[in-house]
Amino acid sequence: MATDRYQSPLAERYASREMQYIFSPDKKFRTWRKLWIALAETEKELGLPITQEQIDELKAHQEDINYEVAIAREREVRHDVMSHVYAYGVQCPKAKGIIHLGATSCYVGDNTDLILMREALLLVKKKLVNVMNELAKFADAYKALPTLGFTHFQPAQPTTVGKRATLWLMDLKLDYDDICYRIDSLCMLGSKGTTGTQASFLELFEGDHSKCRQADARIAEKMGFSRCYPVSGQTYARKVDSSVLAVLAGIAQSAHKFSNDIRLLQHLKEIEEPFEKSQIGSSAMAYKRNPMRSERIASLANYVMADAMNPMMTASTQWFERTLDDSANKRISVPEAFLAVDGILDLYMNVVDGLVVYPKVIEKRLMSELPFMATENIMMDAVKAGGDRQELHERIRELSMIAGRNVKQEGKENNLLELIAADPAFGLSLEDLKASMDPARYTGRACQQTEEFLAEVIRPILEENATDLGLTAQINV
Repeated sequence: MATDRYQSPLAERYASREMQYIFSPDKKFRTWRKLWIALAETEKELGLPITQEQIDELKAHQEDINYEVAIAREREVRHDVMSHVYAYGVQCPKAKGIIHLGATSCYVGDNTDLILMREALLLVKKKLVNVMNELAKFADAYKALPTLGFTHFQPAQPTTVGKRATLWLMDLKLDYDDICYRIDSLCMLGSKGTTGTQASFLELFEGDHSKCRQADARIAEKMGFSRCYPVSGQTYARKVDSSVLAVLAGIAQSAHKFSNDIRLLQHLKEIEEPFEKSQIGSSAMAYKRNPMRSERIASLANYVMADAMNPMMTASTQWFERTLDDSANKRISVPEAFLAVDGILDLYMNVVDGLVVYPKVIEKRLMSELPFMATENIMMDAVKAGGDRQELHERIRELSMIAGRNVKQEGKENNLLELIAADPAFGLSLEDLKASMDPARYTGRACQQTEEFLAEVIRPILEENATDLGLTAQINV
């Protein structure tokens, strides 16, 4: 490892090798050669004087890129595309004259970017459904375990641990819908020329407009796309990058919300993220079990959400048919958003797969608050026994305030049930009241909602993506 220059933590610490390769120079330049072959084949099919021998020569050297020649040439001409055209021509002397015929640099540059973004989106989608699968298992396992609900992080009506997990799943389901739409709607630039008019191709095809249209369609098909964008300048609309990163930012939002909840639950000692046997939580406090993975999710998510502003600003400031002020920003913002989301999803999967639940702590906290939650049911039972609803409501309010003071000011246990049992207005014994303290009575349809959501919404998605399931996430640090 080089220690004398900056290295991106996204590559060194967070992103998978698979995602890193998608945005690697090698992947980019190999895709350029595939595009040049697709262009030559298309031009031959549409009647240009290109021989099969020339195409075979291009294919023979598709993979063995002579990087040293391209690098030396770029030092001379200061142009990456033309340097690789030259290097390819050195290897393919018979095809040298037809490489990149009629095309501009964006033919390989922009089409490659679109191809790589689609591959990266497919990898993100694969990891997303694996996170959903792990969350679904967790939600199903704990669908009936009552837990204290919170609004404003204040005690509220009980829910279940599994039902809470469906809230995280619902966010990811919305992200899944977005990423599917974005993958399906992504097109290629095609062969549009220097200002998007296809003038050079119209010249090559001797004024035949239909062949220009066919060229776009055939190149797209050869590269695995169903269509090209119908119009463009020299580049595809930079709103595409903005839309793609908006999907990634959405996943980041969902993951951040999950990580916040886990950090709060770990503080409450109800649920913890995985903690390895030799892991150190704090350099000073040896007993600590810090939720560092959830914190890292939040940290990377903040980066992705902020990074999404980059293509927005780029798209909004493009001039007419093309300017080059997108290039440097685009080279950084798009790949790093994907690398960060890749790291986020690996962490998310790792955390969910190893969540530790403490039912006794959950029960203790719930039971300490349940008497307050149960007051409406207690009041109804007392009314059924002949009590006055308005009078009982006022007595419940007064006794709740006394019990609250006992808990908050004196540090005592919640004695609301004892206070109610001692009040003759209710006519209920302490035994009657304790018998009504079954938490399952107060979780509403939480368990049923979880079952229905998993069966009707999540499982069809998992079944549709069954061949992609089974991933396990490895985190580097």
